[in-house]
Amino acid sequence: MRRVLVTGSAGFIGYYLCEALLAQGDAVLGYDALTDYYDVALKRARLARLARHNNFQAVEALLEDEAALNAACEAFQPEVIVHLAGQPGVRYSIDHPRTYINANIIGSFNILEIARRHQVQHCLMASTSSVYGAGRDMPYNERQKCDTPMSLYAATKKASEALGHSQAHIFDIPVTMFRFFTVYGPWGRPDMAPIKFSKAIMEGRAIEVYNHGDLYRDFTYVEDLVEGIRLLIDCPPQRPARAEEIADDDSLSPVAPFRVVNIGNSTQVYLMDFIAAMERHLGVEAKKTYLPMQPGDVPATWADCRLLERLTGYRPRTDLDTGVARFVDWYRSYYDTA
Repeated sequence: MRRVLVTGSAGFIGYYLCEALLAQGDAVLGYDALTDYYDVALKRARLARLARHNNFQAVEALLEDEAALNAACEAFQPEVIVHLAGQPGVRYSIDHPRTYINANIIGSFNILEIARRHQVQHCLMASTSSVYGAGRDMPYNERQKCDTPMSLYAATKKASEALGHSQAHIFDIPVTMFRFFTVYGPWGRPDMAPIKFSKAIMEGRAIEVYNHGDLYRDFTYVEDLVEGIRLLIDCPPQRPARAEEIADDDSLSPVAPFRVVNIGNSTQVYLMDFIAAMERHLGVEAKKTYLPMQPGDVPATWADCRLLERLTGYRPRTDLDTGVARFVDWYRSYYDTA
């Protein structure tokens, strides 16, 4: 039985990953602060489902609480770490910058210290497609420079990548950073478009459509994303003997057991097509308020996931209509709107 520490276990992605790991027989320690950034009741509902598993333990504490984190890990002795916790949201980072420094930089450093002390087999850490910033060369691949973050959120995630690389190099800890692309599905976050749109549409209010709808996103269904993470656990990077050994399509560091991997659907979806799919499955046409681009946002994202496929043999494939249908079914059930 493998012991896996999952931070952010009460979160959207963390909940699904814990379910997947428990289903395959792993022991999981879930570490989550249950902050009030969004509805804590939703987080507790996810945790209640995880608590049904005998091999699941939960600790409620901040990543910045070094003593609590150390105590939990001394008792659990993790062999693998999947670090998903952190402060999300591009727009929120404009008004609450210190929250991002504390959670995403100090918190990530604390996790890397745990990885060093316990000499874990693999430390996997969540980054974001937002690190590609102002880059226009799409689809984004992991070897592109990411030197133009458009938000503090993106900047803190890029900083955590740099921390991961330095610790991997110095202490020989295998570290994989995965960059997520717009994740959606059942049990999603209320601050993200699917729930915000659904709630407004069902209440007869207008949805806010930024950049007048001229936005493209690589919408990735949550179970596809989690399958990619699950498979990457068994693909720890190894420090190359020579830089010449690194394949042309690999983001492996020439000096450290460190790699960056995109996890996305590899499909650009026009925002208005996503809204149309939601309208179709909700059975209601949305009222729309068209607004300019939000500060810190980017007009498009699109993932090149060939590296993920080469490493794991897996590529996300859930089509938009199927994913939206599953989300709407859950939304109606959870929020009792049927």
